[in-house]
Amino acid sequence: MSADVDLTAVPKSGRHALRALLAADTRLFEAAAAWHWPGAERVLPRLSRSANHGVLWFAAAAAIAASRTPRARRAATRGIASLSLASLTINTLGKRSVRRARPVLDAVPAVRQLKRQPITTSFPSGHAASAAAFAAGVALESPRWGAVVAPVAFSVAASRVYTGVHFPSDVLAGAALGAGAAFAVRGLVPTRAQITPPPRPRAEAAALPEGEGLVVVANRASGSSDRVGVLQAALPGAEIVECEPQDVPAELEKAAARARALGVCGGDGTVNAAASVAMRHGLPLAVLPGGTLNHFAYDLRLEDERKVADAVRAGEAVRVDVGRFAAGRQEGIFVNTFSLGVYPELVRERERWSKRIGGWPAGVLGATKVLRADRHPLEVELGGRQRPLWLLFVGNGVYHRMGLAPGRRTDLADGLLDVRVVHGSRRPALRLLAAAAAGPLTRSPAHAAVQLSRLRLTGLAPGTPLAYDGEVTEVEGDVLVEKLPQALTVYRPLS
Repeated sequence: MSADVDLTAVPKSGRHALRALLAADTRLFEAAAAWHWPGAERVLPRLSRSANHGVLWFAAAAAIAASRTPRARRAATRGIASLSLASLTINTLGKRSVRRARPVLDAVPAVRQLKRQPITTSFPSGHAASAAAFAAGVALESPRWGAVVAPVAFSVAASRVYTGVHFPSDVLAGAALGAGAAFAVRGLVPTRAQITPPPRPRAEAAALPEGEGLVVVANRASGSSDRVGVLQAALPGAEIVECEPQDVPAELEKAAARARALGVCGGDGTVNAAASVAMRHGLPLAVLPGGTLNHFAYDLRLEDERKVADAVRAGEAVRVDVGRFAAGRQEGIFVNTFSLGVYPELVRERERWSKRIGGWPAGVLGATKVLRADRHPLEVELGGRQRPLWLLFVGNGVYHRMGLAPGRRTDLADGLLDVRVVHGSRRPALRLLAAAAAGPLTRSPAHAAVQLSRLRLTGLAPGTPLAYDGEVTEVEGDVLVEKLPQALTVYRPLS
């Protein structure tokens, strides 16, 4: 049995210790080869092969994401990102730094051996690194999914010793490197748990131990039955009203007239309608995400209906800001975003196609059509000057992700409007893409960003489309956009 490693680069003082470690590693390998692993002959070699080129982990990521919960999708994405970093490190540094020969297979039973033996150097194990990186990445975002993946990852790592292609130390080093890659990815892109919005300002809200007095209006078009069913089981005293989209505003008004607390299940447009009713009636709002994007709910970390139920039982709530716009006799609120220019047109195109091909494909198709269309920029008087604009975006609270599109907010009670502008030119697509690639607080001839509490626009032409929280309307003349600080009370666990 051989564990040959090039020791010429190792100082003489350390060669003896390293030889002793390599000898111990070889003895462990031989002990593993001689040990009978009950039931492993059919499983481990196949599992080892399935992990070639990360195929097993890409399949696992697809299965996790198919559960359609936001945390699962984030966990799958983080797992793949961690795996990619680990593989890159192994292939560029790990295998080239330590030229260790593969184990000799004499002691390994033929039934265990892989049909195709790897030809790269032995240290460290790439399979173990990928397995540990994927499992750790998933676990950092979702401990539950991490617990599901961990036994598979351990088995893949063990299979590399079982089939005779790695020494135990190769596997341990690979696993350590993989776990390190997962933590490195977390350092670059924090998990949702790391950027939890501050649980303040706390608000007084009715504590409803069994949900009595809570009336929840659920938009049937959002596919809300499962979420509402879980909430009903957790709060048996709550009243559930399921209705069609066109009936949501009327049902919300009826619910508010008899409720101690108002609940809603649907997308951001439905949540917007519920927020307006809750504010008008002075009621706390319980939000269950049921749409495609659910920015408001997810930025408050209201992803799990069980946690929403816990907050309702305990009367735990926070106050959040709301944006308001007024154009002549027309006015409304927004809990996420308000925009003029190409974005309202994109929303219209997306809604036109979403029922046929789905939300995300419809968004891509809508963006393509809008950017390719021949049009003139929007003319707006802003800050006392007439300006041509392709896009005016206003966020309810500051978004902390790079790019033009809405990302993530960590504080929904910061008292600020996040205003971003893409100036007009002959090439809207290039300017919009340039703004999307830039940071949120940059200024250039193409785009700019600023944070305000109030914004006034004048000179809008009749029929100018305006989008707010995914809904589209038309305005003209002067438009005032302002912040309503801490105007809405929302149930949210404080722990």
